[in-house]
Amino acid sequence: MSVNPCWLFRLFLAVLFLLPVSLLPAQELTPRTLTLSEAIMLARKQSVDAASALGQLKSAYWSYRSFRAELLPEVNFSATLPSYRKNYNAYQQSDGSHTYVRNDYMSLNGAISVDQSIWFTGGTLSLTTSLDYMTQFGTGSRNHQFMSVPVALTLNQPLFGVNSVKWDRRIEPLRYAEAQANFLSATERVTMTVIQYYFNLLLARENVSIARQNLQNAEKLCEVAESKRRMGKISENDLLQLRLNVLNARSTLTANESSLKSNMFTLRSFLALGETEELIPVLPDSVPPISLEYHEVLKKALEHNSISYNLRRRQLEADYQVAQAKGNRRQVSLYAQVGFTGSDSDFGRTYTEMKDNQVIQVGVQVPILDWGKRRGQVKVAESNREVVRQQLRKEEADFSQSLFVLTEQFNNQVNQLQIALEADAIARRRYQSNVETFLIGKISTLDLNDAQTSKDEARRKYINELFSYWYYYYQIRSITLWDFAAQTNIDADFEEIVR
Repeated sequence: MSVNPCWLFRLFLAVLFLLPVSLLPAQELTPRTLTLSEAIMLARKQSVDAASALGQLKSAYWSYRSFRAELLPEVNFSATLPSYRKNYNAYQQSDGSHTYVRNDYMSLNGAISVDQSIWFTGGTLSLTTSLDYMTQFGTGSRNHQFMSVPVALTLNQPLFGVNSVKWDRRIEPLRYAEAQANFLSATERVTMTVIQYYFNLLLARENVSIARQNLQNAEKLCEVAESKRRMGKISENDLLQLRLNVLNARSTLTANESSLKSNMFTLRSFLALGETEELIPVLPDSVPPISLEYHEVLKKALEHNSISYNLRRRQLEADYQVAQAKGNRRQVSLYAQVGFTGSDSDFGRTYTEMKDNQVIQVGVQVPILDWGKRRGQVKVAESNREVVRQQLRKEEADFSQSLFVLTEQFNNQVNQLQIALEADAIARRRYQSNVETFLIGKISTLDLNDAQTSKDEARRKYINELFSYWYYYYQIRSITLWDFAAQTNIDADFEEIVR
């Protein structure tokens, strides 16, 4: 019987496709030693949180640029090219009767203006030049006419109303300064996040290392105990306890290895690193010897933190709402225009035979009876301003209190870290001594297990205390925007960053 080669080839491909993934060779990981400072640098450059903070800064930057542009002269061009009408309109004749007349004409117009906001009055000053052209059809002959305004100076000024431009000049710089401070604080918060992930991985690796060492020790002690049991120097209960210790050590190692992989994936993902890298964190061997004074920390925070800009901005916005409500009680506007104009069927004469062109208009809108509506709006705005003022006082007090607690926690953490370091060294020496004592049969397995537990907990506590130190340190940096180790403020070239 002959076998179709094509069928065999398809069968081979199907079997290869259905092979379990576990049978395929595992992808090898490339070890990469990572220090805390390197992790911080990568997080600030590559993390999604850093990109989000940069996006918010750019949005605030262009909003501020738009505000600044509104204060500068603006050149505008407007035109209708063309407008054609062929319709009938009502027309009143000299005897009072009405009739309909036919319109059949085309018009074109264009104007160029230079507009400038007057920030200290809230008005607008415009310098304009324009040209209009109209040609009429359906009269037996084609008639056309030009009208030019070579130059016209126009002032549009609201009187007694709120000057929004003046208020924006006070509020918008604070808003942008607040956004800059928020960006710097967000960058420090990115550091706090990567510190947490870094020490989680560091602790996970330490747990794996402890579990492996404990498993080796448990297996070694179990072998010694079995020899002693054969010689009758140890009880059956102690031997069984040591065998149980071996099983527990293996279970703990498996769980810790799984936790290590999870924490490594989290840190790699946050730093935007490849999945083929095996990150090996390095335990920081030193910390900056810093002792903080609360009043100095509070002073730096009030100088640089976004809360100082935020409080002032919100107070000004509440004041602006009150001024706006008061300005809405009456509306008076001034419109004035002076210039020259010319009109003729010949284009050249529209610019040679000039006539003056002047317009002055004052508009007034004052409510006679509004049943207290506008007065009520003023009272509501004033009440809201008082509410905002009390909220700001409370937020400032809460900010100072939380900063006091954080400063005390940081100063206390220095002592806690030193105590944890000494306890770790003592627990290691105690465990080693207990192992040697157990081998000569002078202590029980319970005492040995207690020493081992104390050793492991002391090591974990030291790493946790080290994490708390760095976390508190960068938390204070994020609030004060001040580097207390270098005694310099935390700043950035924002023009360069937003490009």
